Amino acid sequence: MKIAILGYSGSGKSTLAKRLAEFYGIPVLFLDTVQYLPNWVERDRVESCSIVRNFMSNESWIIDGNYKEFLQNERLQRADRIIILNFPRAVCFCRAVRRYLQNKNRTRESMADGCIEKLDPEFIWWILYRGRTRSRRDHYRRIASRYPSKTVILKTRNQIERFILDVFRGSR
Repeated sequence: MKIAILGYSGSGKSTLAKRLAEFYGIPVLFLDTVQYLPNWVERDRVESCSIVRNFMSNESWIIDGNYKEFLQNERLQRADRIIILNFPRAVCFCRAVRRYLQNKNRTRESMADGCIEKLDPEFIWWILYRGRTRSRRDHYRRIASRYPSKTVILKTRNQIERFILDVFRGSR
């Protein structure tokens, strides 16, 4: 099983990736751990792509994150299932605030070591505006139309829970 999870910041990509990885017993790669070195230093792009390429050589995998420059087209082609989390910006913002409060002064599992959880004005702006441009919305639509048989778009927490129940029952 190969699963690519995409979506807006704060939509729950990493949480879903962890749940599916536990259920299927397959490795998960959080692309934020590829993007960043400790203290939010960006990793070299060539090295990042090499990490992703090596991970995709696994028989099964889950990759959490957007990052077009990290072999996104190849990831989507190879994936058996593409999950796009398309939550409203207010929901994503509330989730990001809750995540910040839960992980304040710590590094989440889905982040690179030494990247302490933060919720600064730049990230807030990204969640509410910059990360939700028309071109990004159109990009998700193009993915769904290019891979209709293997793409599922989830827009609510209830849809995620129903999707997970279907997975656990073996119907997805």
